Amino acid sequence: MKSYIDLIEQTFEFPTPEFKVKNNELLFNGVPLMDIIREYGTPMKITYLPKITEHIQYSKELFNNAMKKFKYEGEYVYCYCTKSSHFSFVLEEALKNDIHIETSSAFDLPIVKALYKKKKFTKKQYVICNGYKRPLYLQYINEMLSDGFRIIPVLDNLEEIDAYQHNKAEVVEVGIRIAADEEPNFEFYTSRLGVRYSDIVPLYKEKIRDNPKFKLKMLHFFINTGIKDTAYYWSELSRFMYKYCELKKMCPDLDTVDIGGGFPIQLSLSFQYDYKYMVEQIIENIQWICQKNNVPVPHIFTEFGSFTVGESGAVIYSVIGQKLQNDKELWYMIDGSFITQLPDAWGINQKFILLPINNWDKPYQKVHLGGLTCDSLDYYSTEANLSEVFLPIVENGDTQYVGFFHTGAYQESVGGYGGIQHCLVPAPKHVIINRDKKGNISTQLFAPEQDSDSMLKILGYK
Repeated sequence: MKSYIDLIEQTFEFPTPEFKVKNNELLFNGVPLMDIIREYGTPMKITYLPKITEHIQYSKELFNNAMKKFKYEGEYVYCYCTKSSHFSFVLEEALKNDIHIETSSAFDLPIVKALYKKKKFTKKQYVICNGYKRPLYLQYINEMLSDGFRIIPVLDNLEEIDAYQHNKAEVVEVGIRIAADEEPNFEFYTSRLGVRYSDIVPLYKEKIRDNPKFKLKMLHFFINTGIKDTAYYWSELSRFMYKYCELKKMCPDLDTVDIGGGFPIQLSLSFQYDYKYMVEQIIENIQWICQKNNVPVPHIFTEFGSFTVGESGAVIYSVIGQKLQNDKELWYMIDGSFITQLPDAWGINQKFILLPINNWDKPYQKVHLGGLTCDSLDYYSTEANLSEVFLPIVENGDTQYVGFFHTGAYQESVGGYGGIQHCLVPAPKHVIINRDKKGNISTQLFAPEQDSDSMLKILGYK
C-alpha cells in the first residue's frame, strides 16, 4: 500500500515553499513541528510571526510595482484590519513594516493608544475608523482627534458626521463608505453598511463642503466576497470609481480611495490566485477611469486583515482515540474541538489546510475527525479539493499528530478566546514562533491552556 507522502505528491505539487517533509515529519515554514510538540504538547495554537511581515512586504511590492509599470502617480498605503486578530504580538509584528491601522470597534482605540505608549505607533500613522459607531466609539474618536492622532472617521450613515463637530482638532478629515451592491445570489441587494450612492453628493454638499471643520479625504469601498477576478467585482469597482470622479470634480480635498480588504489566503495545497494580475488590473482600471474623466488618480489604501495574519497561524492536535462506528466510518478523535477552536470550520464550513505532522511514511486511510464536544456537528470530514479526509494509519503505541494551517485570522475572536466554550472545552495553549536576523528559531509560550479556575471565575463560582 502506498504511503501518505505518495498520496500528497501525486495529488498536489508538493513540497511547497511553506510545507516540506524531513524524516517523515512536517516542517512549516522551515519549523520542525515535532520539536514544538515535544516541548509544549497539544492541543496547541501557534503563530509564526515572520509570515506577517512576508505578506505585508509582498503586498507593498505588488502595488508599488504595478504603479511603476503604469506610471501611476498616486501612492499605496497598507492598513492592517485589526478585527482579524487583536493580539499584541500580531499588531507589533505588523507595525514593524511601516503600516497603518483600520478599526471597527470602540475597543480598538485603546489598543492604538497602548501601542502609542509603547512607541510602537505614532501620531503620524493613519487610523481608519470604520463601522457603525455607538456613543463610546464616537467618544474615543473625538478624544484621539483632540489629542492629535491622525484619525479618519469613515462615515457609515448621514448623521454620523455631526458627532465630530465638537473636538479640539482644527480640521477633521473624513471618509465616506459607499454601500456596495451585493452579489446576485445574496439574500439582499445592498450592503447594510455605508451610505447609498444617491446620498453621497447631497451628504458632501450639505454637511462637508461649506463647513470649515471638515475635509472629505476618502471614499471607501468594500466587497464582502473579496478581491476576485469576476464580472461582479470589476463592475462594482468601476461604479465606485465613477462616483469618485464625479465627487472629485466638486471636492478638491478628495484624493484617496480605500478599496478595503479581500486578498484571499491559501486554504488548499492546490490554491491558485494570481495576485500580480489582480493588482495590475486594479491599478490599470482605476487609472483608465480617472483619465477618461479628466481627474487625477487617487492614493490607494487597502485594509488587509486575513491576508496579513491568516497564513501565520496553525492549530495542532493529537489523535487520542479511534472509533469504528459502522463498517466504513472510522473516527479519529482529537484532543480539541472544531466548534470552539476552529469556529469557521463549523460555522461557515470553512476548509483549512489539513496535514499530518508525523508518520508520512505510513499507509493512509479515509477517516473522519471528531472533536470533544457532545455536539454532532463537531467534526471535520472533507478537504477543500477532496470529498474525503485521508490520514496515516495509526498503529498500536503510535500517536498521530495533525495540523490545521492558515488559521491565524478570526478564529480566536469568533470563538471567544479565554471565555466559556461549548462543553467547557478549554482554550488551547498558544505558542509564538519567531526567527532572529540569522534565521535561528525561537519560541515563546504566550498563554497556557485555559484552566478550570478561570472558567469558574467567569461563571460566578469564585
